[in-house]
Amino acid sequence: MKIILVGGGKVIYFLTKTFLSKGYEVVIINKDKEDSEQIARKLEVMVICGDGADPAYLEDAGANDADVVVALTPFDPENLMICNLAKKRFNVPRTFALVNDPAHEQIFLRLGVTSAFSTATLLSSLVEQQVSFDNITHLIPLEAGKITMTEVILDEKCPSVGSCISDLGLPQDSILATVIRKDDILIPKGSTCLQAGDKVVIISLPKSQSKMLNKLCGPDQRS
Repeated sequence: MKIILVGGGKVIYFLTKTFLSKGYEVVIINKDKEDSEQIARKLEVMVICGDGADPAYLEDAGANDADVVVALTPFDPENLMICNLAKKRFNVPRTFALVNDPAHEQIFLRLGVTSAFSTATLLSSLVEQQVSFDNITHLIPLEAGKITMTEVILDEKCPSVGSCISDLGLPQDSILATVIRKDDILIPKGSTCLQAGDKVVIISLPKSQSKMLNKLCGPDQRS
């Protein structure tokens, strides 16, 4: 997979490092000459010093055969322009844009950006969900936070312990995907009885996550 990243700073550096470790081809377009030189020295990656909102630089980066363009500049209009150019002029299949103002998120999506994500929205959602339940051990937002995968550990105080899943009355738009019991991975059925010490993995919409956790772990633990 070929990915073009537009922007600079540590986010671009570590994102590039992660993508390279997975075997992806990465090209960076960065306005900052010094930052570009530092990244080029540290990583074996093509770095183009220029404006990603200029189609000439996108073409130099190989946008014609890129699979993904990710716009991560600090400026929302610039990120939107980069994604629109990538999609309409170079037919890049998927575009991702950082949205600094959360109010712009839906606007970007309506204008054709494949995925727009707001750091403020993601962080606030993560913090609120994580502090609500002490039992949460992992929380992973998917599709820009539209769905979440949550791992919780059940203790002896949880009302679900000792009950079969079919008797819990779990929300319909949530799934109890896996039960991890010591070294065993269980694909749960309605007859599966939960035990203290079980780790359960939940996939849910954000609006139903609290209902699901209340069923499994007890009432919201916020003080």
